[in-house]
Amino acid sequence: MTSISVVIPCYQYGHFLEEAVTSVLDDQGGVQVRVLIIDDASPDDSADIATKIAARDPRVDVIVHETNKGNITTYNEGLLEWADGDYCVLMSADDRLTPGALRRARDLLDAHPEVGFVYGHPLWFWHGEQMPVPRTRLRGWSVWPGQWWAERRLRQGENCITSPEVVVRTSLQKHVGGYDPRLPHAGDQEMWLRLAAHADVGFLRGVDQAFYRVHGQNMRTQFADVLDLRQKLLAFDMTLELYGARLSDAKRLSDGIHRRLSREALWIAARSYDLGVAEPAAVEELVAFAFDCWPQADRFAIYHALQARRRVNPQAMPFIRPFLVTPFVRKAHGWLQRQSWKYRGY
Repeated sequence: MTSISVVIPCYQYGHFLEEAVTSVLDDQGGVQVRVLIIDDASPDDSADIATKIAARDPRVDVIVHETNKGNITTYNEGLLEWADGDYCVLMSADDRLTPGALRRARDLLDAHPEVGFVYGHPLWFWHGEQMPVPRTRLRGWSVWPGQWWAERRLRQGENCITSPEVVVRTSLQKHVGGYDPRLPHAGDQEMWLRLAAHADVGFLRGVDQAFYRVHGQNMRTQFADVLDLRQKLLAFDMTLELYGARLSDAKRLSDGIHRRLSREALWIAARSYDLGVAEPAAVEELVAFAFDCWPQADRFAIYHALQARRRVNPQAMPFIRPFLVTPFVRKAHGWLQRQSWKYRGY
């Protein structure tokens, strides 16, 4: 039977560990699995909780860092140095797998040795609220050529994966190497593209593969948005620099990414005024990023919409906002909230 290694980095998330480990060990029938918890020098009792979990189950190992090494080093330690199963999973200590998730992913990888990683749909839920009921009945799977999948992601300019729903072939993970320390907030985005440059991609249809916990206290600011955009751009540019020769039209893909991210920066800035959360200094950074990314950013309609908002006296915004905050804007606010996962820690 093929085996799966699950790496769970932890920093001050000890109170979530029981749920995370239980979802891996107790809810995955028919799968040979081992778990590694890596506590990255948490100042709370996370290490003690992890040690107690390991004492109860021989399938659980624990590493405790004496000093904080950061998320990227911690990820790579688990995936490249410890993981020895046929397949591997990296999941945050506050996330959970859905019942049967590992078996479904294993079956696809066993059946398709050309596939480097497989993912499915994640279920997002707000911390403190009731967890949704996952879909566990598989309706089939898809296998896509890695080049096709990577080009699609590059054209869209977005990361369609949150992380806990992914199972990677361990031999491929070690072949392509670990997460890049230059990308502490977009390393996963670059990793999926790097894996896709070397192998095909599998997708499980009709099922939910993981629970993804959203933390309200880690709401984004426009400063976080600037960081996110810069990291996304770097991740895409690195991918095109390394693997552009394998893609059908790297120059066109690059231009499309730069235009899309430029427009996104202006859009975020404009909506921050509509929602009454604009930070002038951060808006300036968003605008500067937009022009650095695409020098013709002033040709976008959203740029002129932003300029109109910036000319409005802030004291007048409470009277104007009811005409601006439409259902679309509220939906946009929800989108900003959902992006908070990059900044919640491990």
